[in-house]
Amino acid sequence: MITVKPGKVDSVVEIIKKKRKIVKEVMVVTGRADISVILQGNMDQINQMVIDFKKIKDIVTTETLIEVEVDLGW
Repeated sequence: MITVKPGKVDSVVEIIKKKRKIVKEVMVVTGRADISVILQGNMDQINQMVIDFKKIKDIVTTETLIEVEVDLGW
């Protein structure tokens, strides 16, 4: 989840789309975040991509959500 400076969503989306390593999907969203990015890779690759995102000057904050599988026994 990525929050950007006002008016910068389109330019940040274009920058992120060029980072093709592990970026699976980029979506403009409403709510707390402005952009949702789905990454597919190992933890090291994801960590490096988040670090790369933080280098983009118009990004204000990022929040990383990791999918986990839980057996609730149902």
